[in-house]
Amino acid sequence: MLKGLGGLGGLGDMAKIMKQAQEMQTKMAEMQENLSAITVEGVSGAGLVKATATAKGELVGLDIDPSIFNADDKEVVEDLILAAIKDAQSRAQEKSQEELAKLTEGMGLPPGMKLPF
Repeated sequence: MLKGLGGLGGLGDMAKIMKQAQEMQTKMAEMQENLSAITVEGVSGAGLVKATATAKGELVGLDIDPSIFNADDKEVVEDLILAAIKDAQSRAQEKSQEELAKLTEGMGLPPGMKLPF
């Protein structure tokens, strides 16, 4: 009766897959929590503007060298701030991907497969 399903071995495989999925879910939750504690720094203007973000991409700090404050350079300062924030966000995304790669190592996922599904 169960021959078409590969006998009971198929059920054992399903239980194994479900257990792995639960473990992955737990690890993903832990990783998301850890990403909040990891910070990266984006820099622009040769270090005159620095933006700090969590690996989740949340901006948590901004440092502006006082030497760039000049009313005539308002647009330049705005551009430097924006560039530093974008750099921090980019680095946060890279760090997040690195952490995810560590988590999924050895799982046998196809190359380029992104998690969470």
